[in-house]
Amino acid sequence: MARYDNITEFEPDLSARSLRIGIVMSRFNQDVCEGLLSACTAELLRLEASPDLIRIATVAGALEIPLTLQTMARSGRYDALIALGAVIRGETYHFEIVSNEMAAGVTRVTLDTGVPIANGVLTTEDDDQALARMQEKGADCARTAVEMANLLKLLK
Repeated sequence: MARYDNITEFEPDLSARSLRIGIVMSRFNQDVCEGLLSACTAELLRLEASPDLIRIATVAGALEIPLTLQTMARSGRYDALIALGAVIRGETYHFEIVSNEMAAGVTRVTLDTGVPIANGVLTTEDDDQALARMQEKGADCARTAVEMANLLKLLK
């Protein structure tokens, strides 16, 4: 449907059928990360993704996520990628370093490779905030990855 004087607008497409999706999950703060992964994979399956076309790689922590995403993106095997993890504030400056460097790395990978990446690495003040956000964020990342993969296919 054209909303703007017959100008073509690309509508969101949330069909994951035949999409190849890669997920990179940090194991640090594992309970939260497993909750993110569970919500993400459940939503991908609800969107009709084929389990045979989903791959999950786990890494030690959030700083290892960008390199793993980069390797997956460069392989040419994925239509979209998803980053999942949890960086929870502690008593040191380490929280800022990990959060900022991870986010910058994820952005750099998607811009350098052209493979869309849904960033589902939570950065929260405490465990309670992370636990409260993990289900919605995991599902949201699935939808974002699928929508972006389909949009980029249209734009090419």
